[in-house]
This record gives sequence, structure tokens and C-alpha cells, in this order.
Amino acid sequence: MIEPANLNQGHPCRASTLVTLSLLFFTLVLFSSFTNASSSSVYPELNPIKPRHSRLLRSAVQRETPASQLSELWSPLESQGWKSYVESNKPKLPEKSEGYIQVFLDGGLNQQRMGICDAVAVAKILNATLVIPYLELNPVWRDSSSFVDIFDVDHFIDVLKDDISIVKELPGEYSWSTREYYGLAIRETRIKAAPVHASAHWYLENVLPVLQSYGIAAISPFSHRLSFDNLPMDIQHLRCKVNFEALIFVPHIRTLGDALISRLRNPDASAGEMGSNYLQEVTSEGASKNAGKFVVLHLRFDKDMAAHSACDFGGGKAEKLALAKYRQVIWQGRVLNSQFTDEELRGQGRCPMTPEEVGLLLAALGFDNSTRLYLASHKVYGGEARISTLRELFPLMEDKKSLASSDQRAQIKGKASLLAALDYYVGLHSDIFISASPGNMHNALVGHRTYLNLKTIRPNMALMGQLFLNKTIEWSEFHDAVVEGHQNRQGQVRLRKPKQSIYTYPAPDCMCQA
Repeated sequence: MIEPANLNQGHPCRASTLVTLSLLFFTLVLFSSFTNASSSSVYPELNPIKPRHSRLLRSAVQRETPASQLSELWSPLESQGWKSYVESNKPKLPEKSEGYIQVFLDGGLNQQRMGICDAVAVAKILNATLVIPYLELNPVWRDSSSFVDIFDVDHFIDVLKDDISIVKELPGEYSWSTREYYGLAIRETRIKAAPVHASAHWYLENVLPVLQSYGIAAISPFSHRLSFDNLPMDIQHLRCKVNFEALIFVPHIRTLGDALISRLRNPDASAGEMGSNYLQEVTSEGASKNAGKFVVLHLRFDKDMAAHSACDFGGGKAEKLALAKYRQVIWQGRVLNSQFTDEELRGQGRCPMTPEEVGLLLAALGFDNSTRLYLASHKVYGGEARISTLRELFPLMEDKKSLASSDQRAQIKGKASLLAALDYYVGLHSDIFISASPGNMHNALVGHRTYLNLKTIRPNMALMGQLFLNKTIEWSEFHDAVVEGHQNRQGQVRLRKPKQSIYTYPAPDCMCQA
């Protein structure tokens, strides 16, 4: 270990290096103070958050939805003439693999999910053996969950056994190829310069020679490193197969998800009955006939999103100051939206909806106060004070904490990826899914539910922003505008355009017309 006093000896640049390291340390400490502070200091929960749209809120609380509108609202989507692609005449795997492919994936659950699909595709392009992808430690959520902690690895390998070769770990002769090994120095087997949305040709020109020379290639970073366009259809179909068939969550997440779903559909059952026997009973044929319906609301309204949007969320001067300071610490003030006024941002649909606003959207669409609403979210900025208006509109709102027993919660406590996986699973199996703002979870579930032809409401952010700017609008006008503006945003198949993600827009790459 080198003592600080020795850093200045023998090299003129070491003093400045010490200063730089000191500044970096100070920034990290400051960041830690923001992310680890108590909720009363990070989130201005001690200051009451008044409703921003009191006039609309009063009318929404008193709303009554006609039975005919409720019936139409809850009715499942009719067939749109699309079905999942069915494989035929699949060629056999080549007898010899070119070598092993490793990928290191950062980001949250859904970004890593896309990376896994792309890794399978790259392995197929190169005729390589894929090593189960390595999931980087998430610096935001501090979650060290690995692939096998989240996904059913045996199911993954089995579903893809006729497409590519997959191994859970490297053989002994390549055991040196680890994350730590690549973090220490420049290595010839590491591919560091893969461009964003690289073509298949790029991988054949730049990665295949490494495989042929060393028997292994490690690609890091890898997120978004494969193009969505100009790829052979068999590669596109394979990506779809991975995303919609091969990637399922580990059994205990699926079991817990089924228990929460059953509790939502059968609210009269007590929490103590939520064991495996209860799950078998409520999913029996007789019980399912009387099962209720529910909506999943993905509410991403954490401090990162609130600050980065640069929008005003009605928390007063204290909130504005707290968000401005947070922007300065995390992004050094370099936030594009900061150049615009709140009115300009809302008019362009660039402000995430608050819990109050998404509640008003749901109420205007026709969901009444008997609606069972599952709240899929992490930590809501503003805490219960900000959620209270949503709860007033939907008193039967539930979440993981209210539905799961303490023993069940203990299995996933502190594991952001598993918490997100549980929300994803419940969201996928809901009657209706809606996200309060665009993002990775929204995109992933919109694509997956499109593939399964399930009703999914996509908020018209520009319309909602403009409506909420109108402080004199009456409920009837607001209601009519919301209903009209969302008629074609409830799960209708949208064909993918160039550069758009195959995982958000699965037609026509993953689906064909019946």
C-alpha cells in the first residue's frame, strides 16, 4: 500500500492525480449522502403535498361508471389476426463451435433481459458457445443477483438446445477469463469497442477472428450492441424465442407471483391462507370462474426520474431546491430538460405523470373505486403523501407489501432485480397493464403483452400534459378528451419501424398474420 505522502515523489503529475482522486472521493461521498439519507431529508415527505388538480379530483372521487362502459373496459382484446411465429425445418447445430462467448451486462432487469436475447443472437451469428451471461453489480440498486438468481437457467438451456450451445460456466482451461481478469489490464480476448447497434457483419469481422485465435471472446460493454435491422430472419426469430419463451423467472418468483395474482383475484381470502395449498385451491376450475379482475399500474416515480425530467411536481420551493441540488450532484447540472419551462415540457409530453395524475387518467377511462389496482413500483418520490390521492381514487390498491406474507417478502428483500421480476410477472398476467411513463419496464411489458394479445394502455403523454396545464377544464371535457385520446392505445398491434426495438414492437419479426 502506498502512503499518501509518497504520491508526490518521483512524478510531477502525481500531485494533480491526488487532487483528482480527492475530488472523486468527495463526489462519491456526496452522492452517498443523497442516496442513503433518511426519507425525511431526501424526500420532502414532512411537507404536505397538496393535490395539483383539486377540481378534477373532486369530480373523479364522485364519478359513476355505467355498467356498459365497465364491461367494454374489462373485455379482453379480440383477435387482431396475428399469432406467434412457429418454427419449421430448423437446421441442425454445427458439430464444432468456434469458441466461447462471454458477455457482461449492466443496467436494470429489463435492460439485462434485452442483452441476454442479443447475446444468444450473437452466439448464433458466430457459431459460438454462449456462457451464461454475467450480470454486473447494479450501482444504483446495489443488487448482486446473478442470472441463476433471477431466471430459470435449466429452462433457458433446454428451450434453446437446438439453436445454440450454452454452458453454465467455462471449462477449466478458460477459468482465468473472469470479470476481475478484464478489470486489471487490457486483454486481447476482450472486445471493448463493439459499437451500439452493431451489424452481424461487424461481429464476423471483429469478434470471430478473436474466437478463432484464442477460443474465447469476452464482450464488455454489451448493452444495445446488436442492430435491430438488416439481420437474417432466423436471427430475429431467435431473439423473439429467447425473450418470449426461453426467459422465465426462477420457480420461487413464479410461485410468489401466482400467489399475489390469486390474492388479487380472490380478495376475500385471508393473508394466512397464501400458502401452496391456498394457491392450488384458488386456481382450481371452480374458483377461477368467480375470480375478479385487476389492473397493474407500473408507477416509476423515483427521485432520479423526477429530477432528470426537470418538471415541477407541486412540492413547493423545498422540492424544487432538493431536485435542483440532486441534478447538480448526479449529472453536474447537464440535464437537457432544464433548458425548458415546466409548461413547455408538459405540453410536449416530457413530464412523468404523478400518482395523482395517473389516477385521474384511470378514473377518466372508466375505472371506478371498486377497481383492484396493483401498484408495481420501487420507491415513490414523496412517499405516502404523494400516493394518498391515488389511494383516495382507488381504495382497493395493493402492492407487494400488502399482499405477500412476511416470510414471502423475506425471500426477495433488498433484491431490486427480484422485486422487479415479481412486478413484471404480475404485470404480464394482469387483465390490464398501464405504465405512468415510458421506460424499460413499460417497453418490455408492452412488447410481451402485444405478443400475447393482452390489453395494455399506453398513456398519451402529450395529450395528458396539455390537459393538466388547463386549470379551468371541467370533468366532462377532461373525461371525453381522455377517452377519445386513448381509443387506439389499448394493445393494438403496431408494426416495428426501422431502428425500433424488436422487444417493444414484436410484429412482424416475432409474429405473423394468421
